[in-house]
Amino acid sequence: MVSLLAQLKEVTTVVADTGDIGAIEQFTPQDATTNPSLITAAAKLPQYQSIVDETLEQAKQALGDDASDQAVAKEAFKHLAVAFGKRILEIIPGRVSTEVDARLSYDTEGTLATARELIGEYEAAGISRDRILIKIASTWEGIKAAEILEKEGIHCNLTLLFGLHQAIACAEAKVTLISPFVGRILDWYKQDTGRDSYPPAEDPGVQSVTEVYNYYKKFGYKTEIMGASFRNIDEIKELAGCDLLTISPKLLKPLSETEGDLPRKLSPEDAKDLDIEKKSIDKATFDEMHKADRMANDKLAEGIEGFSKALEELEQLLVDRLAQMGQPATV
Repeated sequence: MVSLLAQLKEVTTVVADTGDIGAIEQFTPQDATTNPSLITAAAKLPQYQSIVDETLEQAKQALGDDASDQAVAKEAFKHLAVAFGKRILEIIPGRVSTEVDARLSYDTEGTLATARELIGEYEAAGISRDRILIKIASTWEGIKAAEILEKEGIHCNLTLLFGLHQAIACAEAKVTLISPFVGRILDWYKQDTGRDSYPPAEDPGVQSVTEVYNYYKKFGYKTEIMGASFRNIDEIKELAGCDLLTISPKLLKPLSETEGDLPRKLSPEDAKDLDIEKKSIDKATFDEMHKADRMANDKLAEGIEGFSKALEELEQLLVDRLAQMGQPATV
């Protein structure tokens, strides 16, 4: 009998949801994805201090000796996610997702400028844009930015996706990939209903991703679906067959150590036979559906706020590290 992880890889592309390079080496995923919280957590680990320090040194050289620690930290902050991305791409065969500053989630022009800057930095290092997914929050403004970027050959991963209206808008914008957040949807429903748990097939996050998957396959959209933010391996098992699943090391481990049958739950052929109404999403429709969907409304705002706070924490971490680097060594 083979492991659940090995069987999952037969029907789904497995992506590591981490900035921990050691974990990526251990579980050999096809792709990897990071977010501000994961990069901040990784930057605190001693084994990755060299990446942080190298990025800070490069920022100091770029700005000159007269630059303040705050200015150097701000410059380094812009490049740290790419520094981690470059290291990750040395390990994996596929793509890495690098996120635009979450504080630009409602700023189309700011998102465009940052995305182009990120791609430029990767390409300057000799890395093809085909190996990069620019990660953008699934606001209307973010989706419109992604639509423009895709026409420029810059592939996008639309994250913090919780509702079908977001998914349809992304597909109509011809984005490369979406990341619906399974576990965060479950969290919201448990809090809203007071329930402690749901059977795997009735998990609201699982049902949401299944709905999006079937809609995309029914109507032949090319946008890929990557389930994300899992709370347990049952959620993952229920979505076997999804285009991609991005999974944290703490869940990759039990999947790799557990044997048993893993039947495919999602397939394009089954979706083709479903009776689903096709919808078109303009801004007014998007806003109306988003307002009506309390869960999507709450979780999108909460996710942007959480990622923004993680970025602020990362900026302070860089300022603190610069101060340490400037202190004389103790004997």
